[in-house]
Amino acid sequence: MERTRLYYRALGYGSDYVWSHYQDVPFARLGKPLAEARIALVSTSSPPDRRNRDDKGVKHVWSLPSDAPPDRLLTHDLAWDKETTHTRDRESFLPVEAARSLAREGVFAGLTEHFHGIPTEYSHRKTIDVDAPELVQRLRDERSDGVLLFPI
Repeated sequence: MERTRLYYRALGYGSDYVWSHYQDVPFARLGKPLAEARIALVSTSSPPDRRNRDDKGVKHVWSLPSDAPPDRLLTHDLAWDKETTHTRDRESFLPVEAARSLAREGVFAGLTEHFHGIPTEYSHRKTIDVDAPELVQRLRDERSDGVLLFPI
């Protein structure tokens, strides 16, 4: 976070970047034992064909089947330390196979039909007012009991 602050200052911005936050965390405990829960995976990466952008290039929530995840997802347009690490291993930021293995072991009941992507946006308003409610609705539609979030 400090590197981001310094970067914004070097670009000449008059104030530091402000990260979204909540005074009260909007999470809840599972309503059932983890071994009985259906879990959804959520990533901030983009799908391989960029279907999460509309005609104007605006990003939005997207979903793909959990039983056939693509080998790669798009990450190059996101801000992450490309000198220190890479994202060629999809399991490192969307561990579908590892989650399936845990479900087979009985750690949780299984995955939802889809995994989901939520865009990284610089608009707090869009994240809170548009993307988060869309993601929550998709999770409810799939009867997800819990969510594992994987930011990139």
